Amino acid sequence: MSIAIETRGLLKRFDGFVAVNGVDLRVERGTFYGFLGPNGAGKSTTIKMLTGLLMPTGGELRVLDRNPLDPSESLEIKKQIGVVPEDLALFDNVTAREYLMFVGRMYNLDVPTVQKRSEELLALLDLTGVEKKLTMEYSHGMQKKLALAAALLPNPNLLFLDESFEGVDAVTSSVIRQTLNTYVSRGSTVFLTSHVLEIVERLCTHVGIIADGKLVEQASLDEIRQGSSLESRFIERVGRDEHALQSLTWLEDAS
Repeated sequence: MSIAIETRGLLKRFDGFVAVNGVDLRVERGTFYGFLGPNGAGKSTTIKMLTGLLMPTGGELRVLDRNPLDPSESLEIKKQIGVVPEDLALFDNVTAREYLMFVGRMYNLDVPTVQKRSEELLALLDLTGVEKKLTMEYSHGMQKKLALAAALLPNPNLLFLDESFEGVDAVTSSVIRQTLNTYVSRGSTVFLTSHVLEIVERLCTHVGIIADGKLVEQASLDEIRQGSSLESRFIERVGRDEHALQSLTWLEDAS
């Protein structure tokens, strides 16, 4: 099976702080890869390097058999990926249709194609009733749905989702899961970060766990389940915070 994402010794340093420390990722095409870790572990920094938003301090990486650090190849990679970033990065003073039209034209899609896909995406994600509102008026969950619509619009081969399910209602979350499963079943790849292990267990075929900038686990979900639950393996790999386990005495006192 060909590789969608591969890194060797991927490193990112901010002044004296090492955010990503020698990460070796291997994500096969046609897989749903869950990238897990505590807050500040290096998940979003890794995605920013893979998508060309941050320059690595060191190491090698390949995305869809191309080198994102090579200017002659980076544009071709961007044409084949969709991204829902952690901060969403939507334009405030446009409607959903205007935003999707802008994204579609940036990918060189013709206007009829953008219009058709926009109609389908807005209906799928239950955004047709607010189409006249500006995105700055959207709730956080609605903004996430629009960001996902924009990421899916160009029909990419690789989709990066950074905490994309948080703040989305249960009905839409179910629709998104079905859509992404269909997307992966055709041979495309999803790289997902999430703090909700239940979502990862429902969706993902493979898992990587990062802690303190280092990749401490990488395996198929089936392999992990043979030995323990995903939650148990996650806690084992990232380390248990003993301070968090200490009881709050004032809560135990019923008097």
